[in-house]
Amino acid sequence: MGALTHLQVDAVISYLIAFLIPALDAIIPVLPSEAAVIALGVATAGSADPRIALLVAAAAAGAFLGDNLSYLIGRRFGPAAERRFFSTPRGKAAKAWAQASLQRFGTQLIIVCRFIPGGRTAVTLTCGLTGYPRRRFVAGTAAAAVIWALYAFFIGRLGGKAFEDRPWAGFLVAFAAAAVVSVIIEAVRRIRARRRRSRGHAGQVEADDPGEHEADRHELGGRHRVAEQDHAHDRRPGGADPRPDRVGGPDLELTQRDR
Repeated sequence: MGALTHLQVDAVISYLIAFLIPALDAIIPVLPSEAAVIALGVATAGSADPRIALLVAAAAAGAFLGDNLSYLIGRRFGPAAERRFFSTPRGKAAKAWAQASLQRFGTQLIIVCRFIPGGRTAVTLTCGLTGYPRRRFVAGTAAAAVIWALYAFFIGRLGGKAFEDRPWAGFLVAFAAAAVVSVIIEAVRRIRARRRRSRGHAGQVEADDPGEHEADRHELGGRHRVAEQDHAHDRRPGGADPRPDRVGGPDLELTQRDR
């Protein structure tokens, strides 16, 4: 409780926490940037000081700087960054997901990845590694930083208002609410990915059928060509193909009998 009471709008430590932790969280994912901003919201819930806007701006600026720092690391130190963050099977899977999702969603993913556990680092580094357009990345991270800072601070203020006499209870409730939101977003992402894979599998099965029919047509065409060659081989030296009405002798009798 004492720690939260020190995080006020007139304390320098509040602005340092608001800026530095979100900035470093992009490259050091273990830092609790969201928890820090939520704590600031809880601690200042009873205040109407206009400097609260500066706290939110500091958190947004730190998040924006961290995202772009991660992009630059991926861009300038690609191989080393890839070994550091994506060398494990889990890291490789995260990079593959980020690449595929960037191609599909683009800037939308850059905004939403802030609310996906582990998504921020994977997406921002991958953007740098793959040379994602810088202007689009800057615009996406600017929007993401503002949305995220407002969201986390607002969640914290709600918890602080609900438990004014118990700030730590307000913090825990607010943090749990933010965690639930992240879990829901991740669950939706996984369900959509599973559905896309199912549709892709169905499309592959459908695509196999025309191929089988095409193979059947090729086989029938080959048999037809063989039959034509055999037919040409059986022709008489005179050149014309003997039709039934030109056949004499017993063949003519058989033909007339068939009629």
